[in-house]
Amino acid sequence: MNVLIPTAASAAGLVGGYKVARATGVRPLGGVALAAGGVAAFKGWQKNAGTARAAALTTLYLGSFGYSHALHKKIGPWPAVLAVTGATAVGSLAFGRERS
Repeated sequence: MNVLIPTAASAAGLVGGYKVARATGVRPLGGVALAAGGVAAFKGWQKNAGTARAAALTTLYLGSFGYSHALHKKIGPWPAVLAVTGATAVGSLAFGRERS
């Protein structure tokens, strides 16, 4: 599997989860989008890089989500979401590659 697929899934989960929660006012609905992106990304990372790296990248994904809540107080909500999404994407591209 191409590393871009789980990278895109993680980005869609973080950005989409925030967008859904903000647009609907229903935070649990945003959580569904976040979870869907996370599950899709995990499966791609697992196929590419193995379970251990997939678990580490999923920890980064969830940690980024959590950190975005603290970061938004300093730089605003959208910049925070985009910053943590970028950090997660870099991690995915660096460590989510196919095993050799």
